[in-house]
Amino acid sequence: MKTTLFIIGAFCIAAPLFWGCSDQNEPKDRFTNLIWQDEFDVDGAPNPENWIFDIGTGADRGIPGWGNNELQYYTDRPENVKVEGGMLHITAKREDFEGSAFTSGRILTRGLFDTTFGRFEASIKLPFGQGIWPAFWLLGEDADGTIIWPQIGEIDIMEYVGQEPRVIHGSVHGPGYSAGNAVTQTYRLSSGRFDTDFYVFAIEWGPDYIDFFVNDTLYNTITPADIGDNEWVFNDNTFYILLNVAVGGTFVGPPNQNTPFPQTMLVDYVRVYSK
Repeated sequence: MKTTLFIIGAFCIAAPLFWGCSDQNEPKDRFTNLIWQDEFDVDGAPNPENWIFDIGTGADRGIPGWGNNELQYYTDRPENVKVEGGMLHITAKREDFEGSAFTSGRILTRGLFDTTFGRFEASIKLPFGQGIWPAFWLLGEDADGTIIWPQIGEIDIMEYVGQEPRVIHGSVHGPGYSAGNAVTQTYRLSSGRFDTDFYVFAIEWGPDYIDFFVNDTLYNTITPADIGDNEWVFNDNTFYILLNVAVGGTFVGPPNQNTPFPQTMLVDYVRVYSK
C-alpha cells in the first residue's frame, strides 16, 4: 500500500505511518564498509580504471535516442566530460555534432565495477533548464547479452527534470513495471534548489528493499510488495553505475529557446559501501 508523502524541511512524513522518512526511524543495519569510490581528485579524463564512455546516439545498438527520444550525441571529449578542480563535470552543449544538435556525456562502470546490494551515494550539483535530464543510476549486468532491459533491472537513484529545480525522482524498473509504469516516488525541497548547492543522493539496497535518500532524509522504500505479481529482479544480478546528462527525451521534453547552454552537472564524489 502506498501512502501520501509530505516533505517538511529536512524530513518527510508518510500517512498512514507504515514507514518513516528520518533515518532515525530505520532499524536496518546500515552499510558502512567502503568498497569502491571515485573522489575525482586528478584533473583530466575520468579515471579509466573506474569509468568507460557511452558514445553516440544509441542508433548503433538499435536504440536510437537511447530508447527515450533523447536528442544529444554522447562524446568522450573534455568539452563534455572532464575532471577539474576536484569535480567531475558532465556538460551538455548546443552544437551541431555528427548529425545531432546537442552533445553531452555518459560514463559508466560496466565491466570495471558491479555489485549486488549496498549503499550507493554521490554528491551532486545539478544543472537547470527546460529539456535537461541528468541522472545517477544503476543497470543490471548482462554479460552474455541474452537478457535485455527491463529484465536486467534498473534503479534510478536520482533523476531530475531540468525545468523543476526543486524536485528529484527515485524509481525502479523491471518486467511489468518499466518506463512510464516504473515504481517511483518524488522528493520535493521545501526551500532551496538542486541547481544551487550540492546534495547527496543515495540508495541503500538489500534483498527485499531499496531505500531512497536525499542527504540524511529517507523519502521512500520500495519492496517486492510494491510490484505486485511482477518479478523482483534485484537479488540475482550485479549492477553497475551510470552518470549522464541527457538533452530532451520523453521524460522532460525538448529544450526551448530559453534553455541556457552549456549546462553542467558537477559530481564531487561517488562511493559504494557494503555491510
